[in-house]
Amino acid sequence: MKLAERLLLENKAWAAERVDEDPEFFSRLEKIQTPEFLWIGCSDSRVPANQITGTLPGELFVHRNVANLVVNTDVNLLSVLDYAVNHLKVKAVIVCGHYGCGGVKAATTNHDLKLVLNMWLRNIKDVYRLHRQELDNIKVEGERVDRLVELNVIEQLKNLAKTSIIQRAWKEGQRPELHGWVYRLSDGIIKPLLEISHDSELDPLYEYDDL
Repeated sequence: MKLAERLLLENKAWAAERVDEDPEFFSRLEKIQTPEFLWIGCSDSRVPANQITGTLPGELFVHRNVANLVVNTDVNLLSVLDYAVNHLKVKAVIVCGHYGCGGVKAATTNHDLKLVLNMWLRNIKDVYRLHRQELDNIKVEGERVDRLVELNVIEQLKNLAKTSIIQRAWKEGQRPELHGWVYRLSDGIIKPLLEISHDSELDPLYEYDDL
């Protein structure tokens, strides 16, 4: 059996099990998509959004990339954010990182990871630069990387609040809350780090005054 064929067999078994439990499961999913959450997570295979939150298909709108970054030139992410906020009308946007993130750890080194990864991980290096004093004072490497994981989530959440997509939604009365979380691989528990809402303070430099 080819490797990919195993996934196809697992898919058939999964689909049959869903129908056995709930004969209308797929017919409901087919007709409507009304998730309340947008999940921006890491591509790491150990952090599947639905499984770790106990949610079913249709309950999370998901975007994943290396190290759960919110980059203001990433058209892929911004199109997902725009659709989730303005069309699906999600009530919350979650940025979820995880301890033991390979992307974050790689960003703490000076290794050449070739063109695309170098460009992508520089966003995390920028987070390190913003918090250099705190991070350099942490002498244990694992603890320093874990703290950078947390700070990276916090900065990505702030990047969400800086977008005109979120600010316009807040101004127009649709007020999705922004949540920054970090997932611990060792026990499967999510730790909340930061929440930003429509009445949170934002650096005036990033506020749009003509939305």
